Amino acid sequence: MADPAAIELLESRWDEAHAATLDEPGRLLYRSHLLGSDKRITNYGGGNTSAKVMQRDPLTGKDVPVLWVKGSGGDVGTMKLDGFATLYMEKLQHLKSLYRGERHEDEMVGYLPHCTFNLNPRAASIDTPLHAFIPHRHVDHMHPDAVIAIAAMKKSQAVTRKVFGDEIGWLPWRRPGFQLGLDLDRFVKEHPQAKGAVLGGHGLITWGDSARECYEATLRATNKAVRWFAEETRDKPGFGGAAHEALSPADRRHLAGRLMVEIRARISGAERKVGHFDDQPVVLEFVNSRDLNRLAAMGTSCPDHFLRTKIAPLVVPFDPAAKNLDTAVSGLDAAIAQYRADYAAYYERCKRPDSPQMRDPNAVVYLVPGVGMMTFARDKATARIAGEFYVNAINVMRGAALVDSYVGLPEQEAFDIEYWLLEEAKLQRMPKPKSLAGRIALVTGGAGGIGRAIAAKLMSQGTCIVLADIDAESLKETEAAFTKSFGKDQVRSFAMDVTDENAVAAAFAHAAAEYGGLDILVSNAGISSAAPIDETDLAIWDRNMDILGKGYFLVSREAFRVMKRQKLGGAIVFIASKNGLAASVNASAYCTAKAAEIHLARCLALEGAEHGIRANVVNPDAVLRGSKIWSSEWRAQRAAAYNMRPDDLEEHYRKRSMLKLPVYPEDVAEAVYFLASDLSAKSTGNIINVDAGNAQSFAR
Repeated sequence: MADPAAIELLESRWDEAHAATLDEPGRLLYRSHLLGSDKRITNYGGGNTSAKVMQRDPLTGKDVPVLWVKGSGGDVGTMKLDGFATLYMEKLQHLKSLYRGERHEDEMVGYLPHCTFNLNPRAASIDTPLHAFIPHRHVDHMHPDAVIAIAAMKKSQAVTRKVFGDEIGWLPWRRPGFQLGLDLDRFVKEHPQAKGAVLGGHGLITWGDSARECYEATLRATNKAVRWFAEETRDKPGFGGAAHEALSPADRRHLAGRLMVEIRARISGAERKVGHFDDQPVVLEFVNSRDLNRLAAMGTSCPDHFLRTKIAPLVVPFDPAAKNLDTAVSGLDAAIAQYRADYAAYYERCKRPDSPQMRDPNAVVYLVPGVGMMTFARDKATARIAGEFYVNAINVMRGAALVDSYVGLPEQEAFDIEYWLLEEAKLQRMPKPKSLAGRIALVTGGAGGIGRAIAAKLMSQGTCIVLADIDAESLKETEAAFTKSFGKDQVRSFAMDVTDENAVAAAFAHAAAEYGGLDILVSNAGISSAAPIDETDLAIWDRNMDILGKGYFLVSREAFRVMKRQKLGGAIVFIASKNGLAASVNASAYCTAKAAEIHLARCLALEGAEHGIRANVVNPDAVLRGSKIWSSEWRAQRAAAYNMRPDDLEEHYRKRSMLKLPVYPEDVAEAVYFLASDLSAKSTGNIINVDAGNAQSFAR
């Protein structure tokens, strides 16, 4: 779908020397990873692979053929061996005698557990019959954009013949399941020379008698489709040509962040949503095109695309030439209400007597001319993956419409897939969301010991985190560590000085563009100083007031602005100090600034209550482990004040406490989690001391 001279074909990455060291299941996994690592072949969670392997039956001791096939809900690019379902081929073949026709498709899935080999707990997917009934040892079912573009055009059968000849056949649209498996069985027997088939409206299936042969058949078919499209679409403008011009990258990101907050405010009813923004070239070409509204309304074709992106996207009424954001925002209520009404009507038209109740009627995909695409889901990974699938759908529409006419999935077929009882059962088996799923937090001082512990605790409960810190190097290291622990979707960072008004605004704009808004602010940035009052110069005083006073004000003000626009409430947690309540010798600047923090939090609690914004304080004391403050001159200064060695401080503080316990960053994080979560939904204006007991700091 580009200049033939510029197209990038798929190259075989098969390493025969490596493959020779693997057994048959190992080669299946190797092949799966090669295929799943390239989004031009299939997207996350899409497609499936299989191999028929001779294995010893644990009951009879005889070697029997066993189907290894990707299990339900897995991803071929990242799965491990335990992601494959294993089933007796003899029992799968026997299911043919039990099949009562298309009206009884779903009951066949209930028989699959009875075919399980070796008590494998991995559930078999509905695509299992496609792999079982093809009489070849290895089968790939993938979703290359170029092949789906052929599958989704009006003259799909004729174009398949033109592009592939006898090597790849064609079958008309049929929902995945038992009957499609029988259709493929018959097709292979009638076309013994074929190496695969285009499944109308769906994708590509290929086969071979070795793992390598099957893998390279998939690549060969995909490359043929890519080459053909490149020739056929040379110099043709996609989607009917441009109707709008894309805004600058900076303007696109700014407007995306603003719009995402407004959209999130309107669709986060029963559950909070997290957003994802994409403005890659193919997305911009589509959202700026003349055919945007016509093609968007047609929906997607491939079931894998549709299940992730819903019946159709919502086109946001925005004129990029006018850059009138206020007009776009004011039009959102009507546009979203209309989408919900249309979705409800679609449900009523298509529902079956046993259909599940209507699910969330909001769109998943939002297209904005001049700006790009936003997707929303219950977590960042799901939102991102939905966007990736819709990019696949855009590529499919582009290719099909340039060569012929694009054909979306028929409405009733789309409904029957979306509300398939088997899909509903899979949804019901999914684990319950974590307590802070769908929440977005910004943590200042996020690269320090307490900040890291807070972020880790919130992320462990499903929160998406933006880490902010003035120490860019430590921030980068912290983000990398969290990415390794929690995945790339759940954490972002932004180097920021909390005393810089513009930098603070930019950090919150970053959170909006990356995730769609804000639910939790943890204001944790801190410093410390110690000096007798007569030795406290103005620079020390101002530095304390700037970071601990002005800095906390600036981040709180920005959080209020976002939270009030969202109308979803919010939680603000200040990390203050025991010294905010109890005076300490030779620390007047620090104690005064910390007292100001506590009083600011009380003011925020008063102002935020009517908006559902809660403000609370955690007062730690003597948290030495991992603390940047305690690794600075503050440690020596406090040791000098108590006339002891710095290394003796931690033990001194432990003994000084009422409970005789040390206080760690993780202890502070637990208090923050309580105040940020719904566990404290009826608490605001409060203080939790995390100091192992200190009578001086009892709140009065």
